Amino acid sequence: MKNKKIIVISIGTLVLMTIIIIGLLVTPRVEQLEIEKDTSAKPDATSLYKGESIRFLVPSAPGGGFDEYVRLLTPYLEKHTGAIVKVLNLPGAGGMRSVNELYNSPKNGLTIAIMNGSAMVTNKLAGIKGADYNIEEFEYLGRIAADTRVLYVTAGSGFNTFDDIRNSDKVVKLGATGLGGSGYIDGVIIKETFSLNIQIIHGFDALAVVTQSMMRGNLVGAWGPWGSAKHGVSSGSEKVVLQSGRERIKDLPNTPTVFELIDKTNNPNRTRKILSAWDSLNSVGSPVATTPGTPLDRLQFLRNGFNKAMHDPEFLKAAERADRPIHYASGSEIIEIISNATSMEENIEKLFIRAIRGEL
Repeated sequence: MKNKKIIVISIGTLVLMTIIIIGLLVTPRVEQLEIEKDTSAKPDATSLYKGESIRFLVPSAPGGGFDEYVRLLTPYLEKHTGAIVKVLNLPGAGGMRSVNELYNSPKNGLTIAIMNGSAMVTNKLAGIKGADYNIEEFEYLGRIAADTRVLYVTAGSGFNTFDDIRNSDKVVKLGATGLGGSGYIDGVIIKETFSLNIQIIHGFDALAVVTQSMMRGNLVGAWGPWGSAKHGVSSGSEKVVLQSGRERIKDLPNTPTVFELIDKTNNPNRTRKILSAWDSLNSVGSPVATTPGTPLDRLQFLRNGFNKAMHDPEFLKAAERADRPIHYASGSEIIEIISNATSMEENIEKLFIRAIRGEL
């Protein structure tokens, strides 16, 4: 009887030990399955973007400077994000149409846009109708370029220097895109600062259309980025008579900057303040951003991909071949640049608001 009890206890002990051993072997596998299940439920940004489509919004028609930068960059964004990038041109309202589209897009990081930086800032600053966005809410990836602004005229206009324009008895007609666009602001601010006899005709869809009107003799010239004007200058059809910035760029060693002419104005101190504010706006350049509220992991992934694309040796070679200068700034750097651009003295800010609204 005693032997039977011993046998029963031994068998029971063996069964219990077997159950414990099986439990120890099975539990890690169950935990591993739970981990795998949780990982599949929360994929990282890399897997989210692989094969996905990103809309890249452009605030102008095909063929302009913004469009060319985006199409140069697109293959390298695809390379460094794994996504398919589709370019969508949305011209209109001095760039506001595209910015508003970005602002109201889904918060998933699948829409990005290149912006007319100075126009984006000034339109919101002046409360222009249609500027339905908050500058500080965009998630910035960085900046592509901040090209020198130039005043260029047709070779047959009869204006060979900026002094020719300053001393003109006739109204000098310049073209611009939408009211509040960068070319429009350039023209109005310089007109006000140097007391010029200028009429700025706005409403063109793109700078390329302005140039066409110049070639037909309807306009004398326009303000625009040097990268867009240099093709006409190289061909001999256009010439630059004035440039922005505090120093002459190497491509235009014989063309004066606005800062060189400060002492020729009626109030040099006021002129310096106006031009300094204008220069800060120009430094915003062409930033790229995604929709406000984009999840942090996706924003970081996009910023990293944008940074790699902008520094890709093949992209830099392509931009050089296309005569499109690159002035990269990171996402955090462009936020600081925009902050500086919006910090104006009250009287200077009021001047820019009047200029943007077409009151000057």
